[in-house]
Amino acid sequence: MIPQIYLRRGKEESLLRRHPWIFSGAIDYIKAEEESEIAEGALVEVFDHKGAFIARGHYQIGSIAVRVLSFEREEIDQAWWNRRLRVALDVRRTLALTDDPSTTCYRLVHGEGDSLPGLVVDIYGSTAVVQCHSVGMYRSRQQIAGAIRAAYGDRITAIYDKSSQTLPFKADLGAVDGYLWGTSDHASQVVLENGEKFWVNWEKGQKTGFFLDQRENRELVKRYARGRTVLNTFCYTGGFSVYALSGGAREVCSVDSSERAVALATENMRLNFGPDAPHSEVAADAVEYLRDIGDRYDLIILDPPAFAKHHKVLGNAMQGYKRLNARALSQIRPGGILFTFSCSQAVSKELFRTTVFSAAAIAGRRVRILHQLTQPADHPINIYHPEGEYLKGLVLYVE
Repeated sequence: MIPQIYLRRGKEESLLRRHPWIFSGAIDYIKAEEESEIAEGALVEVFDHKGAFIARGHYQIGSIAVRVLSFEREEIDQAWWNRRLRVALDVRRTLALTDDPSTTCYRLVHGEGDSLPGLVVDIYGSTAVVQCHSVGMYRSRQQIAGAIRAAYGDRITAIYDKSSQTLPFKADLGAVDGYLWGTSDHASQVVLENGEKFWVNWEKGQKTGFFLDQRENRELVKRYARGRTVLNTFCYTGGFSVYALSGGAREVCSVDSSERAVALATENMRLNFGPDAPHSEVAADAVEYLRDIGDRYDLIILDPPAFAKHHKVLGNAMQGYKRLNARALSQIRPGGILFTFSCSQAVSKELFRTTVFSAAAIAGRRVRILHQLTQPADHPINIYHPEGEYLKGLVLYVE
């Protein structure tokens, strides 16, 4: 018998609106034949207080107690996984990403956005990289790999699991990254994004190897870069730097606290433009670097890691965003362009915009909003799960 979770009176309302999370406080009681059946990652059924079926999903320990897989009473078997992955691939085919020779990397599965909460799958050429953020998804990883193979056929030659750093720490699964299927002679390869070339290392790189969610925003930097002196802070592997130089920037400086990151940025610049590219790199804390940059730059990119992982630290995070933006806005050359981002899910679009407004007031500059940015369509937002809109950005013209 699948363990059954019964909700308290009135706690089913968000589920009837198809929100995919069930919080622990909504649970009244659990019925299971054996206590081991309700271990973290178990498949469970959810009922309202009257006993009416609502959903099936993965159970987990923590504030989010169940991540919903289906609002239908259906088998979660290999055929189910195959259908879900096939739909995800059809979406990317609709976006013209699957057969674009100028872009060979994209996101295939984006958690709740693809009705697969807790799962990320990124495609790099012929390699799929799987990242599980929940125990239930991790326990299903072989079925997920089978579904990827069924969807792609011989177009995928390797499936790599990179879940060890994203699983709940307390689950203590002893997860080790490695190939679920196939092998690759190289842990890194050159991929194309809008025709630009990048080295991606899915074994040692951050996330799954590359930050795919800035693809369209990098293209926008390329449009604005001609003739400008560009500063790319928190540069990681230099994605924005490559696009800026490709767009005709006069020179580009890449800054990151990680020496390995700035070395990778330089490698990607050489890959695209040769050894004499007008590019410099600085291994330094970006917030400190911005303390005194003078008026050297007329295009600045601020793309920091998430300052707020959860709401408890939101106040401190917003102060961090305000200080960072105020430093850039106060020193950018007149007529300069600022690209500024937040990837914190806990920070709403409105709160981020208000914080940047405060930074502009502190800097005492006239500022126009040219664009309001978000994540690309291969990072879709489930309409019933607005929390999935995590990336927000502004492009500002500074007088």
